[in-house]
Amino acid sequence: QVQLVESGGGLVQPGGSLRVSCVASGIFFRVYEMGWYRQAPGEQRESVATIMSGGSRNYADSVKGRFTISRDNAKNTVWLQMDSLKPEDTAVYYCNARNIDVYGQLRDYWGQGTQVSVSS
Repeated sequence: QVQLVESGGGLVQPGGSLRVSCVASGIFFRVYEMGWYRQAPGEQRESVATIMSGGSRNYADSVKGRFTISRDNAKNTVWLQMDSLKPEDTAVYYCNARNIDVYGQLRDYWGQGTQVSVSS
């Protein structure tokens, strides 16, 4: 059974920092592309940051220079370090694991989400 368990969300003031974590089980973690997505109330889910199995990273323009995604394959864990947080970063943050196997089949898994709120 595949599980992605997020933690580390909470309430932080504008300009503050927060780190969210995602621990994966039931998958061969090191071959998966891992990502963080977010969804604000009334909005569509959007990609925040992704990290490939080889370590290359991609970020949404809105978070470049403020957020950092990292992974530890030995711990089956991916993190999102969020600095200089803004009220518009308020959303539920979801962990995602994605892989296309040798047969071309997409495997796509989601965590339950963790709330990040930025407010004074």
